[in-house]
Order: sequence, then C-alpha cells, then structure tokens
Amino acid sequence: MSQALYYLILKPLSYLPYWVLYGISNLLSLVFYHIIPYRKKVVMVNLENSFPNKSPQEIKTICRKFYNHLCDLIVESVKLFSISQKEINQRFVVTNAEILQPYFDKGKDLIIVGGHYNNWEILASGIDHQVPHDTVALYSKLSNLFFDKKMKSSRGKFGLRMVTTKESFSYFKEKHNTPQMTIFGADQSPTYSKNVHWTTFLNQDTAIALGTEKFAKKYNIPVVYGAINKIKRGFYSLDISVLCNDPKNTSDGEITELHTKKLEEQIIAQPEYWLWTHKRWKRKKES
Repeated sequence: MSQALYYLILKPLSYLPYWVLYGISNLLSLVFYHIIPYRKKVVMVNLENSFPNKSPQEIKTICRKFYNHLCDLIVESVKLFSISQKEINQRFVVTNAEILQPYFDKGKDLIIVGGHYNNWEILASGIDHQVPHDTVALYSKLSNLFFDKKMKSSRGKFGLRMVTTKESFSYFKEKHNTPQMTIFGADQSPTYSKNVHWTTFLNQDTAIALGTEKFAKKYNIPVVYGAINKIKRGFYSLDISVLCNDPKNTSDGEITELHTKKLEEQIIAQPEYWLWTHKRWKRKKES
C-alpha cells in the first residue's frame, strides 16, 4: 500500500509545476478547514491559549492562514521527491552563511537549532551546499519503513546525513575529518520519560526537551539558531544567529531558554507559520 501511494500518487505529483501544486493546496485548505476539519479543535485551543489577548476574530484569521500554509507545506514537501539542486538553490537561501566560516576554519563543530516553523523540509534538502560544514540532522525514525527510507532519501539527496535519535549518542562520539553542523528540531512535545526544562512559552507552562543543550554542553559545541523566513509562496530564507560559543560555562537551562525565546519571537511575529496541529502541551507541570 505504501509503495503504491508513493509510486502512483506522490512521485507523479512531485513532477507537476508549482502553480498546479498550489491549486491542489488551495483545494486541500478548503477541505481541511471547512469540509473535513483536520485537528481544527486542537489548533483553535492551542491558538486561544497562546494568544489570550487576541479576539475570537483574530484567532480565526490566524487559524485560516495556518491551514493555507499547512497545505502549501504538504505540496512543497511532495515536490521535494523530484526537485533539482538548481531549483532548491533558487527557492531556499542561507542569507548569512559567512557567520559559520570562522568556526569551520578553526575545525569547530556546530549545533544549529530551530523549530517546526515555515518549511523545515526545504531546509533539510537545501542547506548542505550553502554552508561550509557537513550537515547532519537528527530525526525520529518513522514506523513505516518504506516511507522512512524515502524521507531519508528526499532529505539527504543533496548532502544532508540523517541520524536517528537512537543513534545520536554514538554519532556524537564519532571522529570525523570535516567539521559537522548538527540540526536539532527543538519544539516537539516531550514525553514524561524525558528530562525537560520548564519555562513559560506562548503564555503557558511548557516542557522543553533538553537534547540540544545536553549535547552542546557535553561536547562543548557552539550553538546557533536557524530562523526560517517565508519570502513569498514557495520561497524561503534562513537567517543564522549565534546563541552560545562556550556551552560548558552556561548554567542549566540557559541554552534551552535562548533557543526557545528565539522561536517564540518568530511565532508571535507571524503565528500562522508554526505547526499548530500538535498537542504540544500534553505534559503538565508537576506541583
């Protein structure tokens, strides 16, 4: 079934021009928002709790814009199954990669952290050729082995290496000849089994996973933040800012606070571009 879905539907769709894919996106947005609502209650509750000072009409407007963006993200992700390197370079640009060069010249690894904001899939496909470091992304392995393989192939066809979270400990112990930049997504909802840092995020008590900070401090790897910006439909840029040059000398939770606040600033500025369909506040703070 998975192979039929990929070879008969997804892969052929990926060869369609963007203007056709965006027509499909417009239709999907109508379906997901009005006809067969996709997690709309979750989205509305998340928005209402995150922006208690906004009016019902403002919340509704953000919600509608979010579904437009979500469906664009779906078709843009499908396009990545067949997109060329040339087209990736036209649609995704790292605006200030030169900020990374001094670290590379000194042979220093980096950690780049960000959230599921704007199109993180095009970042995965397009970043390797635009930065001096070799790039590696940590990800959670999909239960469907066929789509796990296709997702890794799509993200990694232009140089990115994919490493599962279960392999992360052995990966950081590896010796390598070229400086590496490891990509962390830091806005997943952590389970009760994981150590977390509690903070106020979008007006709510929020548990933040400590993976980024843990590896940065253990191996004293400098941390930068990657802010994905939407230039216009289908075109994105990445702005990089330095968060911490000496993680070992930071206090517990300091790095986590820094990257969480960066993400929060992006979301407050343009909330429609964050992934609101997840139940990110399932874990409650213990009294």
